[in-house]
Amino acid sequence: MQSNAPDFRTLLRETEKSAVHLEMRDQYSIADEVEQFAAWKAGHRYAMENRSEWWHPFHDFVVETIARGVTIRRARIVSEPVTEYIRYEHSHTFTNIAAGEQIRWLPRIRALDLALPGADFWLFDSRIVRFNLFTGDGAWAHPRHVMTEEPATVGLCAKAFEAVWERAVPHADFEV
Repeated sequence: MQSNAPDFRTLLRETEKSAVHLEMRDQYSIADEVEQFAAWKAGHRYAMENRSEWWHPFHDFVVETIARGVTIRRARIVSEPVTEYIRYEHSHTFTNIAAGEQIRWLPRIRALDLALPGADFWLFDSRIVRFNLFTGDGAWAHPRHVMTEEPATVGLCAKAFEAVWERAVPHADFEV
């Protein structure tokens, strides 16, 4: 595995068919979300009709990628009752969906018999895995990412994602 993984945009730009993302943490403490999370805890919510407030360049990039024929799916495994962070994340998931991502949620109790990798990951075209690495409290670890094209690891991640996706609940039907 290499720790000098290409950046996410480069990998997604080179993707031809599919990108899948599996998130398995109940809390992330990423520095660029601190203000947003604090505002959410204080009662601020994004409104679908106020797109200028929540639409970001990432959403444009997703739209462009999907327009090229790439499918983007994201699955989140969560403990129940969900954490405050997961409620926050759930409340603005409509922004990812508006850009074209497909998103599902799987209660952790329904994932007990699944073989899952040890970290969140993106899988590009079922050939490259980019693991996202976090500290115990949810901050970015160093390195932040490691990447591999090793067939057994790619296969594990592909199988894990599909097993989660099959059991997971579509966002519109998942209540927090």
